[in-house]
Amino acid sequence: MIKNNKSGKKAPNFILPNQYDEIINLSKIKNKFIVLFFYPKDDTPGCTIESIDFSKLNKNFIKLNAKVYGISKDDQKSHCKFIDKYNLKVDLLSDNKLKTIKAYKVWGDKMFMGKKFKGVIRSTFIIDKNKKILKTWKSVKVKEHAKEVLDYLKSI
Repeated sequence: MIKNNKSGKKAPNFILPNQYDEIINLSKIKNKFIVLFFYPKDDTPGCTIESIDFSKLNKNFIKLNAKVYGISKDDQKSHCKFIDKYNLKVDLLSDNKLKTIKAYKVWGDKMFMGKKFKGVIRSTFIIDKNKKILKTWKSVKVKEHAKEVLDYLKSI
């Protein structure tokens, strides 16, 4: 089920390394929309589709003054391999301590092949230039999702 919420709440700050170990601090990003897509694991089917789709549209996001970041609990080495394998054009942030993932409330119960476990619930957030959450998508289905996010940004 996808919930498309307008929130208006202040986005939780994060300070996370990208694939090159450069520190990305939300509070230091000025005058840009931020698109955060949380995904379960590098180089898995749904995550690959989603990351490739955001990468294909990245130039369009840039034209709208938006920066796209993918966040998972994978480390930088995994992110580098994933980026190189699929020629991804977006930064991938590593949250192996789950601090940001939990702050955005995207860590929860999941089910796979009859087994219940904790994991990242695929979700996307648009954050405005004042660091307020404009829109949230939870339990995202990857097909056409990146385009839906881009279309929303175009509409504001």
